[in-house]
Amino acid sequence: MTSQRYIALLRGVNVGRAKRIAMADLRKLVESLGYTGVRSLLNSGNVIFDADVPSSQAAQALEEAMVLRLGVAARVFVLERQELADIVDDNPLLDLADDHARLFAFLLAGEPERELAACLCGQDWQPEALAIGRRAAYVWCPEGVLDSAAAAALGKGLGDGTTSRNWRTITRLHGLCSHPAGC
Repeated sequence: MTSQRYIALLRGVNVGRAKRIAMADLRKLVESLGYTGVRSLLNSGNVIFDADVPSSQAAQALEEAMVLRLGVAARVFVLERQELADIVDDNPLLDLADDHARLFAFLLAGEPERELAACLCGQDWQPEALAIGRRAAYVWCPEGVLDSAAAAALGKGLGDGTTSRNWRTITRLHGLCSHPAGC
């Protein structure tokens, strides 16, 4: 397998007091697995790296290494660069959302999570909005994510089968991974 650029999103890291990880320690951990071009973004568990293993293998290796070396158990979602591009391209809420800090992408782990999110899309969430793409559900939270009924329903229904990032973070990650020397 040739080297592939990946984006790892760690669920629930550095939110509150639990699951605290310094990004420098996380970068070292990722490098210790033999992955290259390692870069983190923000302090919320976003890591970009290159590897010559399938994304599922990289996710499992990261989850196990975090527990063994850092003492932190967290679900890790690993996306290929094209999967992140698809998430960006699929977002139907961009015209509605005037503040990208309040627009969220909830990653979907698989088809069962996508089906649950699709069922929630049929409800009226106004003034919020909920939409579905190939790999993510999108939530517009004009009053903020903490006050969002749609985000709460999605989070409760999907549980550990999702992690979310605001649109600013998603587009920054996409930008970093779209340039050959960006990571």
